[in-house]
Amino acid sequence: MEQFHQEPNIYVGEVTIKVKSLAYSVTFYQNIIGLQLLEQSERKAVLTADGQTPLLTLEEPADVIPKQEGMSGLYHFAILLPSRTDLGDFLRHLILTGYPLGAADHYVSEALYLNDPDGNGIEVYRDRPSSEWTWKNGLVEMATEQLDAEGILEESNDEWKGLPSGTLMGHIHLHVGDLEKAKEFYTKGMGFEVVSYYPQAVFLSSGRYHHHVAINTWQGAGAPTPPKNSVGLNWYSIVFPNQEAREKVMEQLKQIGAPLSNEGNFYVTSDPAGNQIHLVV
Repeated sequence: MEQFHQEPNIYVGEVTIKVKSLAYSVTFYQNIIGLQLLEQSERKAVLTADGQTPLLTLEEPADVIPKQEGMSGLYHFAILLPSRTDLGDFLRHLILTGYPLGAADHYVSEALYLNDPDGNGIEVYRDRPSSEWTWKNGLVEMATEQLDAEGILEESNDEWKGLPSGTLMGHIHLHVGDLEKAKEFYTKGMGFEVVSYYPQAVFLSSGRYHHHVAINTWQGAGAPTPPKNSVGLNWYSIVFPNQEAREKVMEQLKQIGAPLSNEGNFYVTSDPAGNQIHLVV
């Protein structure tokens, strides 16, 4: 894997989502996605790929309501696998389970798409080497083409052992109500650079990755923030290489009037669509 998810870059570390049934969701994320259970309480489960680093946390609010349509929030979180062989193993596993999925070749990556039992979007993908990406005028070329599923399956080792330990949270893709306001927050506030545009969508990253964060208005311009107890995104974390890098971003967030609060060893902000972000070092 390349160096896009470590210092000096800033990147997505962990995602926390709300679900209707914790027990049902834990089973799905273990058996279908292949994550391991790190710890579990009555209303919360922390999942990992390497046995020690939290990657995805599931929470069941006391008065949880189903995912609300036409609102801002999670489009998908994206799990990045170390190799094409790993993607082949995962694809073969999904085919054997019969779980419904979609697929696409994005030039920079090869991706599989599915929803969890509550409709939370998941992408599982592998990156092509960055030497094969095409950049023009500061933007990376991406598209949505048909996936070479047969070629991916040919590289599979056949045996499914769950997600490999080198699996990362590759990126997050969010619904927002105002694309320009959200873009300003992620560029002027968070310090990401725009690396690609798509109809009603903007892709942002640090260190010339194809994207650590994407935003879109596909739920409609002006899409409202969902209720706190609805299924969907609770928060996600952005990891900073050091205190200085985080303090610089916090100063930028203050300058654009973004919310910011101290929660002990991390800080919390949220984008204009209400997507909550934990700023961690």
